[in-house]
Amino acid sequence: MELNDEQASAWHSLLVATGRVEARIDEELIAEADITLAEYEVLHHLAGAPDGRLRMNELADLARLSPSGLTRRFDALVRRDWVTRERCDDDRRGVFAQLTRAGRARMESARPVHDRAVIEHFFQWLRPEDLRCMTKVMGAVAEANEDRTAVRA
Repeated sequence: MELNDEQASAWHSLLVATGRVEARIDEELIAEADITLAEYEVLHHLAGAPDGRLRMNELADLARLSPSGLTRRFDALVRRDWVTRERCDDDRRGVFAQLTRAGRARMESARPVHDRAVIEHFFQWLRPEDLRCMTKVMGAVAEANEDRTAVRA
């Protein structure tokens, strides 16, 4: 099976647009809030979790990182006192990532920069009908790929 020209163009456009938008948001977060986009995303996932805490493997999945990639990023966040590690009481091998007060404060102070940059570099280019279509399409793709055994008829 091979991509046709339209599929290849759409795929390439998605990758290029995503890379460029993420780079712009990252630049603005660093310049204005002293936090990278990747760091912001980790803090954001923790802030949305009950008690600001997730198992490290869950956090890695949400942040789209390998376990080793999360460990490197997490160590930098620990040094900034934005997160801590906690052992899981019922599973000696399990480790929780815990958001600290300082981490929550940093994420909250960076949120306006993040949100403005996302709107400026992404959403301003979409009409309401584009947004609805994108939400539907990307939701379907995400759902279909949540279970690796999913098959499209």
